[in-house]
Amino acid sequence: MKKIDRVIVEILIKKGVTFIDSNNVHIDATVDPDRISGENTVIYPGCRLSGKSTLILHKAKLGLEGPVTIENCQIGPGVQLKGGFFKEAVFLKDASMGSGAHIRKGTILEEQAGGAHSVGLKQTVLLPFVTLGSLINFCDCLMAGGTSRRSHSEIGSSYIHFNYTPNQDKATPSLIGDIPGGVMLNQPPIFLGGQGGLVGPCRLAFGTVVAAGSICRKDELRPGRLIVENAKSNANIPFKTDRYTGTNRIIINNITYIANLWALMQWYIQIRSLFISNDFPEALLAGLKEKLQMGIRERINRLTAFIQKAGKGRDRPSENTICNTLSRLETDTENPKLYAGDIRIRDNFITTVERVIQLEGLDYIDVIKKIDPADAKTGSLWLQGIVDDIVNGFNL
Repeated sequence: MKKIDRVIVEILIKKGVTFIDSNNVHIDATVDPDRISGENTVIYPGCRLSGKSTLILHKAKLGLEGPVTIENCQIGPGVQLKGGFFKEAVFLKDASMGSGAHIRKGTILEEQAGGAHSVGLKQTVLLPFVTLGSLINFCDCLMAGGTSRRSHSEIGSSYIHFNYTPNQDKATPSLIGDIPGGVMLNQPPIFLGGQGGLVGPCRLAFGTVVAAGSICRKDELRPGRLIVENAKSNANIPFKTDRYTGTNRIIINNITYIANLWALMQWYIQIRSLFISNDFPEALLAGLKEKLQMGIRERINRLTAFIQKAGKGRDRPSENTICNTLSRLETDTENPKLYAGDIRIRDNFITTVERVIQLEGLDYIDVIKKIDPADAKTGSLWLQGIVDDIVNGFNL
């Protein structure tokens, strides 16, 4: 261990951090020990920490099942990352991930979301309670649904989100649930059965059940549907790359996904910011907003590249207009308070949340679940207005 590592470890030991084997932990000089809580924080052997924005709050446990590598992640209270690689991601209170995880930039796990072993995520947002099984690759998705740990959206083991096409583009984000309803924690859960897959970009409504072994290729915007997809015939036909079909659906689904990310940004700025506390400090909120900006820019860049590639050699004013609008939207990410929705509806909802906070305290899950259903509809109306404003701005 380098000398600077030993100095940081000794500082953390004095703060109360528990090292199971302090000689078998590497902490890079970029790590700020003031951003690591000493209150019941446990770091197991083989862990490596780096990055000046790394934040670890109280009661976090790293490396219980195997070595953990942390690079510029923000880790909330009670989070358990049991083994694997974690870079530029955020984990809110009581989120968890089993061994063999590979969690990359732009990923957000909100309260009590998590997965079992060998889960791969990138540019993925999981709202509270969403649970993943084992052996899963689920990049470029946003998933919501469920009301508690007992009633949560779930992805079965050996599931994959197909996010790369034969034409070598990634305009493939899938929206499972949505933000206007999902953040209220009052929507039916979504179930994606194990040993199956979802072909992006796809949109599924709350209450959707996809049977185990199914490959879901179509949108389902009607709530409460069972989807069973099995191969009914075999095919072996010539295939030519750079042929694009269903481009309108792909563009619409991408823009809707971007609009939902923007609505979530407004939720973080206007609502999450009311919950600043020891469990949710400003640094954790900053991490959420940073990762969400990453996601918005990623989706804009991927969609722009897809449109330019699909329209190569053609002069389509509508596609040029979409690309110009996307470019403006990317510039607007520097000012995330744009596209704020109906201010009157927003402020009424903020007043409601503040009133519940005064009664219930600053526990995010408790407060959101105590909001009156009529007031929750008002909040959803505000967020849906943001989504609609952005989508309608493209004149599709």
